[in-house]
Amino acid sequence: MDFLKSLMIAASGLKAQSGRMRVIAENIANADSIGRTPDEDPYRRKIATFQSRLDRELDAKTVQLGRIQEDRSDFKTRYEPGNPAADADGNVRLPNVDTLIETVDMREAQRSYEANLNVIQSTRRMLQRTIDILRA
Repeated sequence: MDFLKSLMIAASGLKAQSGRMRVIAENIANADSIGRTPDEDPYRRKIATFQSRLDRELDAKTVQLGRIQEDRSDFKTRYEPGNPAADADGNVRLPNVDTLIETVDMREAQRSYEANLNVIQSTRRMLQRTIDILRA
């Protein structure tokens, strides 16, 4: 049962980190998405959250992707008087996405994903060795 428990816990981590990477990829893809008019907001950065959940069947805590929240920080502005999205002062509101931060977050999510994948691979090897010992 302990092998199954470790596999299920690691699988929940894989699923959560996969969801986090999707949110980060969406942020990067929309880093230049401005509104079409001065009144329309540009893309607002999204933040993935996690929730700990007790799996009664496994009798263990697992992780899952929680609510996707919007980053409420201020939009950046750039002076572009000819842009249709510019306000009366000629400023265009830009998304509150910093691609450097998103890149670092993506790398962290990839590392966490890889760590969970390594747990699954190690558990699989241990199971195979156990079966080999029992056959001998």
